[in-house]
Amino acid sequence: MTVTTSARPTTVYRLIAPAIPTTPRVAREAVAAWLWAAGHHGLLDAARTLVSDVVTNVVVHTDVPRLSVEATVTRLGTIVSVWDGDQRGVPCPRRADALDTCGRGLHLVEALGHAWGVTWTGGVEPAGKRVWFELRAPSEGT
Repeated sequence: MTVTTSARPTTVYRLIAPAIPTTPRVAREAVAAWLWAAGHHGLLDAARTLVSDVVTNVVVHTDVPRLSVEATVTRLGTIVSVWDGDQRGVPCPRRADALDTCGRGLHLVEALGHAWGVTWTGGVEPAGKRVWFELRAPSEGT
C-alpha cells in the first residue's frame, strides 16, 4: 500500500508469520528487501541485525502463535515494528556478562537505531505489544 503525504511517498509493508525459530531469518530478509526496493541500501545491515533481534525475542521469550512485522518506509528512512500478542513483561535492555550468549540485543537496538520503544496495543486491557525502532537514512551530502 502506498500513501502520499506532503509529496513524500510512504510505503507500509507487513509480514504476518508464525512465531517459530525460522521466522527471524524470514523477517530480516523481508525487511531488507523492502528497504532495498526503496533505495535505502545503507540501512540494510542495521535493519537485518535489529529485525533479527526483535523477532528472536518474540520467538524465545513469548508463547504466542504468530507475530507481525511492519515497516513504514519513507525517503527519510524507516520505522519497523514487531507486534506480538503477549501481554506480559516489558522488553528492556539487560546486563550481559562477557561470556553470556544472549542479553545484548536491545543494547544493539539502542546503539544502531535512531529511536526505539514499546507500545502496548488493545486499550485498557492490553492485547499485546509492539516493539519498534527507527532507522534514518544518511543525510544527502554526508
